[in-house]
Amino acid sequence: MTETQDLLHLDPKAAAVEAAAELARLTGAPTHDVALVLGSGWVPAVDLIGETVADFAITDLPHFPAPGVQGHAGRVRSVQAGGTRALVFLGRNHFYEGLGVEAVAHGVRTAAAAGCRVIVLTNGCGGLNPAWTPGTPVLISDHINLTGASPLRGATFIDLTDLYSSRLRAVCKEIEPGLAEGVYAQFRGPQYETPAEVRMAGIIGADLVGMSTTLEAIAAREAGMEILGISLVTNLAAGMTGEPLNHEEVLEAGKAAAERMGRLLAQVVASL
Repeated sequence: MTETQDLLHLDPKAAAVEAAAELARLTGAPTHDVALVLGSGWVPAVDLIGETVADFAITDLPHFPAPGVQGHAGRVRSVQAGGTRALVFLGRNHFYEGLGVEAVAHGVRTAAAAGCRVIVLTNGCGGLNPAWTPGTPVLISDHINLTGASPLRGATFIDLTDLYSSRLRAVCKEIEPGLAEGVYAQFRGPQYETPAEVRMAGIIGADLVGMSTTLEAIAAREAGMEILGISLVTNLAAGMTGEPLNHEEVLEAGKAAAERMGRLLAQVVASL
């Protein structure tokens, strides 16, 4: 049985405490202040956030499998950004990788156990608004979880009102007043959405579609963290242009927007 499979049988909070203890040893920092999860296309932005104090493979922490997606580096950085110590996950585990929802939520829970009270969840996504060209950042105002799963166990009733902090969205708009907001819908994946599924998502209120973030956000709310979600529109969603979708397009859009995203994240972290 692998350590990842063990997550299914362990208390997820106990597993997170174990990982946080090893994180403190590897970074030399007993606690961190803010966590960032950088999704597809976002990794080049990390160098602009602050000074890297420690950098190591995510698999050096207990119960973390290696990400299985191109563009997700599978590393963890401890970054000093002014007076703030940031924990940066370069990549994530996705629900479609088949490792279970506990693997998806483990990074968030580890960050909470490490002392982070704020988490920034980023992703690369498809946009339903034709005005959002590739490389456009959009603040997540709410989400629609279409995975059919939850990181919560048993009768754990968590309020998801204002899940994506209105306070943190306001901070972002002070930094970059023109930022748009939208509702993010997570599909299970790994296949891209069909044009009909994209139309359905728009009908039920989505502006963005992707394959991550919502399960992490629920776990973060359970852990008492304040959440900022930022999507990078890497392509117009299926059926919007008639062109086929591909993962290389996602990565290229991220590289092109890396400097802008890095500056935004650096200023957000500095303001916390």
